[in-house]
Amino acid sequence: MTPAPAGDTIFALSSGAPPAAIAIVRVSGPDAATALERIAGKLPAPRHATYAALHDAEGRLIDRALLLWMPGPASATGEDLAEFHLHGGRAVAAAMLDCLSGMSGLRLALPGEFTRRAFLNGRIDLTAAEGLADLLAAETAGQHARALRMAEGGLGRIIARWRETILALSAQIEAAIEYGESESDVGTTPMHEEPLRALADQAARLLATPPAERLRDGVRIVVAGPPNSGKSSLINALAGRDVALATPIAGTTRDIIEAPVSLDGQALLLIDTAGLREGTEEIERLGIARAEQAIETAELILWCGDPEACPAPERSLLLFTRADERADHPAGETLRVSIVEAETLALLRRSIALRCRTLIGPSDALALNRRQRDLVASIGAEIEAALHSDDVILQAEHLRLCRDAIDALLGRTGVEEMLDTLFGRFCLGK
Repeated sequence: MTPAPAGDTIFALSSGAPPAAIAIVRVSGPDAATALERIAGKLPAPRHATYAALHDAEGRLIDRALLLWMPGPASATGEDLAEFHLHGGRAVAAAMLDCLSGMSGLRLALPGEFTRRAFLNGRIDLTAAEGLADLLAAETAGQHARALRMAEGGLGRIIARWRETILALSAQIEAAIEYGESESDVGTTPMHEEPLRALADQAARLLATPPAERLRDGVRIVVAGPPNSGKSSLINALAGRDVALATPIAGTTRDIIEAPVSLDGQALLLIDTAGLREGTEEIERLGIARAEQAIETAELILWCGDPEACPAPERSLLLFTRADERADHPAGETLRVSIVEAETLALLRRSIALRCRTLIGPSDALALNRRQRDLVASIGAEIEAALHSDDVILQAEHLRLCRDAIDALLGRTGVEEMLDTLFGRFCLGK
């Protein structure tokens, strides 16, 4: 998507597709006031809902609806912004969009263009825009809580405080370089070390939080064990639908089968695998190799075999499956499970949810995406380098590089190439 001229006035349907209870049409740009006056007859009071009759260029009544007028820069986009809250019929929405499209200087918005203008006009930073994109895509309570905190500027406020501290320290060091009589006058003094160490510790804590990808894509849970240990039946029971072929024939599952589910407000990705044994034919051996790869990358393993044979007990829940058919429940930490016993499945779900909460962290914690994590890591590395350098010129350079990474994180520089991809994820009226 090539960015359109920022001086254009744009419009779009910002609510869901009609028919619906209401249809919200948004207009943003320098001609928003003119458009509003032509349709409603006069400009309403700023930031007060106003009921008015709306007419097209020929004087035909479009609807009687609520209007909102928000002059810039104190608006969602940082520009003059108008909203029409119409009845949500298809014909009503179409009539309003046709009326706007016939006005000189107005055009239909591109996907994500309202949010892009908010970013370009300084109403939000890049981390908040990324959080908003995740908020629009959120499907679980956990995804919603984390994305909402990012969209409201949770990370941006932290990074902005870092920037202020780094700027102040940089100014002190540069002044000392400029006016100090000797290099010994401007070493890393305790006054510099304390705030730098605090920032380095904060960066380390941010990097220790679970990644956003885990929250968005789901905790990878692999169901593994020997053939005929009830893996496919178990994954069907946990998913609440038939996603894997379950038969009494050993070796039925030959490939990786994935089932996204939501449990306790968190996204999970359940993965069924081939039974682990010495394969008797090439296709089964390939399936077993894929199962072993899945186990290596799993964040949680539901192990359905002999506890002593579990390949990664520290990442596993040890299960005694098909318990209703067996009487040899071993002693130890294995969890008794049967797909025909609801109480055992409920206990398993609680155990999985508990482990996943540990992997995902508290709902109010920030979750950084790959871009953000890389830049926070760069910030931390430059701060550490400044702390361990005895050369004030190098200290100043490390802090300059730190500022560059902070500006890239907030979207102040060096992000043009990724903006099209980011805002292309938004819907037309956002």
